[in-house]
Amino acid sequence: MKKFKISSYQKQIIIGKLLGDGHLETANNKTFRLKIEHSIKQKDYVDWLHKQLKNLATSPPKIKLQKVNDKIYKKYWFNTNYSSSFRFYYQQFYLDKKKNVPKIINKWLTPLTLAVWYMDDGSIKSKHYRAKIINTQAFDRLGLKRLQQALKQNFSIKTKLRKQKEGWQIYILATEIDKFNQTIKKYILPSFKYKLG
Repeated sequence: MKKFKISSYQKQIIIGKLLGDGHLETANNKTFRLKIEHSIKQKDYVDWLHKQLKNLATSPPKIKLQKVNDKIYKKYWFNTNYSSSFRFYYQQFYLDKKKNVPKIINKWLTPLTLAVWYMDDGSIKSKHYRAKIINTQAFDRLGLKRLQQALKQNFSIKTKLRKQKEGWQIYILATEIDKFNQTIKKYILPSFKYKLG
């Protein structure tokens, strides 16, 4: 597939997805496609993502059933077309086929990118705490440091790292929550307002 134009707005969404649950895949190391898949409970979100990326997508979102440990899960998904336009993002976000935080993430972390990333992987710590967490266990410590620096540099949001069995989460302190919410709330979909607390 030939190159297609990715707008600045779409670029911010794509980067947010790659920090979160989005994946790039390739068949030939020349062209790549973005895969987007969520639980059917997040249908509104997937429909919104498809609307924003419609000119890049192969078809409207579809439902599929996935069996895990004898339990059936309903998923909602779509892919973009294969394109060389995604090669740059693959080179930035993947190292030896494993997801990686780009060195220049501070240049890319906008309020929209942060909102998409948080809708993908963020949550309130618990109903008793204002603090928020972002599930970043897929990234190594160096990548997490880059993300922490970008949050501080771009939005003056201070964070800590929180150890989990599978890796590390980014922990947004209670003192930073008002600032964090103000940064992203314009872009948070109604079905995700609960994540703002």
